Amino acid sequence: MSIPLKDQAIKSALENNWNDAYKINFRLLEENPEDIDTLNRLAFSLIKLSKFKQAKDAYQKVIQLDKTNPIATKNLKKLETMSKQKGSKKSLSADTTNANTSMPLDELFIEETGKTKTVELKNVADKKSLSLLQPGDLVCLAVKRSKIFIQSYDKKYIGMLPDSIGMRLITFIKGGNEYQACIKALTEKTVIVFIKESKKMSKFKNQQSFTATPFILSTSSIND
Repeated sequence: MSIPLKDQAIKSALENNWNDAYKINFRLLEENPEDIDTLNRLAFSLIKLSKFKQAKDAYQKVIQLDKTNPIATKNLKKLETMSKQKGSKKSLSADTTNANTSMPLDELFIEETGKTKTVELKNVADKKSLSLLQPGDLVCLAVKRSKIFIQSYDKKYIGMLPDSIGMRLITFIKGGNEYQACIKALTEKTVIVFIKESKKMSKFKNQQSFTATPFILSTSSIND
């Protein structure tokens, strides 16, 4: 199964391959110049490549399209604050390229009410299968009857969404909404995924994909 271009961009970022992340996001912008998620990813890759002015320009374009966008707002403030400091370019470069050896998931999948959800999977795969996974791995949502299975891109079973979430999402997916997901954390018996709405159909404009219930790790997961 070929990985969609948007997911390739996220994968490159998670692997700290910033040149590829930039190139893929740039290609995506040629297809859709006003895609906010792509602009945010492009801007962050530019920060990692120490191209701060271009990153600021990209974030400002996001603000023009969405004045309250949390990712652009946060990173613009960070860029502006550091640009005022003495030796700002050196400080900013050190902060954004050397301090972190991996891409924080929250930079790619920031929590947005109604649009994102952290979920602990049910009926997870065996220990051997889970040992092949790691945080940041991209996964697929597969609708099967009244369930949503979480699979790797080569269609290996990982687990399934709780019915309370899965049945709700099935309605949106069948109606044209699209979602991205990645593994956020895992143990030998537990898999936690982060799901984000990536495309919303106009007929669902007044409906949120996810209800505002807090994420609670199951007691069995804590004990294990």
